Amino acid sequence: MPDISTFFTMESYFIHNALIVNEGKQFAGSVLITGGCITEIFNGRRPSTFSLPQGTVEIDAKGQLLMPGVIDDQVHFRDPGLTEKGDLHTETRAAVAGGVTSFMDMPNTLPKATSLEILEEKYKLAATKSLANYSFFLGASNDNLDEIKKADPVRICGLKIFTGASTGNMLVNDMRILENIFRECPMIIAVHSEDESIIQANLKSYKKKYGDDIPVEAHPLIRSEEACYRSSEILVGLAKKYNARLHLLHLSTARELELLDNTIPLRDKRITGEVCVHHLWFDDRDYADLGSRIKWNPAIKTEKDKLGLMEGLISNTIDIIATDHAPHLLKEKDNPYASCPSGAPLIQHSLVAMLGFYHMGRLPLETIVDKMCHSPAILYRIKERGFIRKGYHADLALVDMDAPWTVAPENILYKCGWSPLEGVTFKSRVNMCWVNGRLVFDHGRFDEAVKGQRMEFGK
Repeated sequence: MPDISTFFTMESYFIHNALIVNEGKQFAGSVLITGGCITEIFNGRRPSTFSLPQGTVEIDAKGQLLMPGVIDDQVHFRDPGLTEKGDLHTETRAAVAGGVTSFMDMPNTLPKATSLEILEEKYKLAATKSLANYSFFLGASNDNLDEIKKADPVRICGLKIFTGASTGNMLVNDMRILENIFRECPMIIAVHSEDESIIQANLKSYKKKYGDDIPVEAHPLIRSEEACYRSSEILVGLAKKYNARLHLLHLSTARELELLDNTIPLRDKRITGEVCVHHLWFDDRDYADLGSRIKWNPAIKTEKDKLGLMEGLISNTIDIIATDHAPHLLKEKDNPYASCPSGAPLIQHSLVAMLGFYHMGRLPLETIVDKMCHSPAILYRIKERGFIRKGYHADLALVDMDAPWTVAPENILYKCGWSPLEGVTFKSRVNMCWVNGRLVFDHGRFDEAVKGQRMEFGK
């Protein structure tokens, strides 16, 4: 909980008449926020004998959904070193406008966060710029095992390994190095899982056929199902051998679900998996219209994969939903296939996109809240976040479930200024968002003075 000395400097809010979705239940109720925390939860009306603290701001949330803030465990906010694409201020503005109150950022910035010293510099930067709560992955390299062993799992969310092509010294696909990491790492090991040798062989074949004019439709054939499955199979074997905690990021194939177990409670799982919004929303038929706008690594694959991943969510084979938010400038995305970077911005639209599946009758609200809020908190053992519980940090989103709007350049908040979802009309809209009890986003307006906190984790 926040230090008691901050109590009288923080706002008090009473959100009532809301449809609260939390811990597998829906109920009409109210939440009181004081001192940055959730201090009361009422199922139904507030008892007449209970008095609100003086100065409490009352918010009538009739007809709106109140839920925990989304926790996104995979973003690339490009800060430091690549801030022409995005930074910790611009991208967290987009995040809170989308109901995302906490994030975990990846290490492939400039300089690469492969040392604890560099990592701490990123934390210092976030403390001055981020509107949302934050943590940062330490990056694995071929020669930083000593740094990995010294990492504090209470203060750092995890270790990130790239087994598919990355930049500089961040590609790790030597089995001896991987064995050492899985044996020694004190934290969860989050992996971008693709077999680089398969990718390079496929790319060589397509270059021979097309030269420099490889069509973007070939992307899921180059970064193929086999490349994903082969790598994930090896990683799962390592995790079992050393009893390591392995988290497979951005699963893109239905076949990889064979490697995961849905019979174990999430709290007890040692091997977990996530799916990203784009692998649920798009499939390979969309390359014809959107081209490189939807070029991601791992690639968006077939309709069968998309449907299989959705079923994996419903069956609890897949544990969490993330974005892999990765902004690039449009002029970069318009390059030919071989020089076009992979990735796209999504964090402002991730929650409303998933609520779109609710409106389609494909996902219950309880599942969306579980996979975007509760399960990331459980998987990473985040302290006092991810649930609407007394004593927890008041990270909350208030959503109007019947307020249609269309994604367009004028309402896109990413620094790069575009979205692969432009032209899509969503039925739900995030109206308000609280971070540590502070109202950071209110119907399009931001409190820029609000800054998130460094997340902490259980061992």
